[in-house]
Amino acid sequence: MNGSLRMIGNVMFAIFLIIVLFSYAMFQGGFVSWFLFFSFLPIFLYLIGFLIYPIKQWKVSREFSHPIIEAGDGVTATIKIERSFPFPIYYCIIEEVIPQSLMKIDSRKDKYHYMNQPYQLNVERRIKKVTFPILKRVFQFSYSIQQVPRGEHHLRYIRVRTSDIFGFVKKEHVFEVSDDIIAYPNKHSLQVTERFSSYEQGSVSSQSHSLTNTNVAVGIREYAPGDRFSWIDWKQTARKNTVMTKEFEQEKSTDILVVHDNCYFEGMSPLAYEATVEVCLSLMSVFQKRDTQVGFLSIGEESVYFPPEQGNSYSPINQKLTRIQPTGERPFSIRIKEEIKRMDQGNFVIFITTHIDDFLKRSIQQLKQRNKRVAVIFIKSETLISNGEQQQIQQLRYANIPVQVLTEKQLMKSPIEVGIG
Repeated sequence: MNGSLRMIGNVMFAIFLIIVLFSYAMFQGGFVSWFLFFSFLPIFLYLIGFLIYPIKQWKVSREFSHPIIEAGDGVTATIKIERSFPFPIYYCIIEEVIPQSLMKIDSRKDKYHYMNQPYQLNVERRIKKVTFPILKRVFQFSYSIQQVPRGEHHLRYIRVRTSDIFGFVKKEHVFEVSDDIIAYPNKHSLQVTERFSSYEQGSVSSQSHSLTNTNVAVGIREYAPGDRFSWIDWKQTARKNTVMTKEFEQEKSTDILVVHDNCYFEGMSPLAYEATVEVCLSLMSVFQKRDTQVGFLSIGEESVYFPPEQGNSYSPINQKLTRIQPTGERPFSIRIKEEIKRMDQGNFVIFITTHIDDFLKRSIQQLKQRNKRVAVIFIKSETLISNGEQQQIQQLRYANIPVQVLTEKQLMKSPIEVGIG
């Protein structure tokens, strides 16, 4: 409606100008009057042509250099406009309509400087370019978005504004051009100070030579490529006149379940939450490199569960952690009791959370009483940890439940030291 009214107003304005000049020439007469009228006539014809010229029929496209990136990276995009008829246009303003999800930056580890002031990372991104197409059929421009935050960012619209050379008639159209930027979470280097394999737990044999226990030899066999030099049995080698190595009892892997707190609560720190996502991904990557069976459980309004036999599939979990946002109204401690059956799938349960209260402490202690190995990774700004949370942490430690506190100081280190045993 507004566009139609604007069009009618522009047409009326152009007609009014030509009527005024024609009336002036008719009543005034003389060379000067008719010279002004005929001089303005080409401009009038151009204005009429510009008014009926349909810019909404332009073909507008967007192309990204790397639509799939890691949070903190930059992406370059090229907007291309094609038109079938090269009507003369003096200038054109092309504007990318930026979604709200891109109105913040991710500076990787440096962002944790502002863990207690996350608003410092909010930005106002504006992408606008003035081009001068004149008679070009195809024109384009490129722009870049730096420090893209984690998530799926949907770019849907491109706004185009143009006008005649005198500014009498203005046109605007919003083109729907759908493209997505996918920014995976950052994966940090972790130094985990716990050995997760044993002979008593788990049901799946480790396939890695680095996990083979070299203290319990159960036999000998011929040397095979990949065997260590220290495994050679020199006595049997001399007796059999061929290189023999010791054969060791193969370890069983401990099934681990990583439980992520995805419950929203008032006053939660968005940067602390981002740290839980990144630590989850990094921790699971460490376990997968050790050939350890690891499952993943994210508890929010709706829970997402990957059992240990699927936890080693990196891609689905990475995709889930890319999209995930805190949801729900019920606290994490209440939701844990509803999901307690799934936690029986792991011999070692690791909780990653940004909030500890008395109910959560009791839930973790009850899980400990079910003969489970339990650890907690608590992430929060050092200045925001309350006295009550300090007390809950101490009580969990007194109950022989390891609690690793990660503040901005630890998160900015490389590697991040995580002690959960």
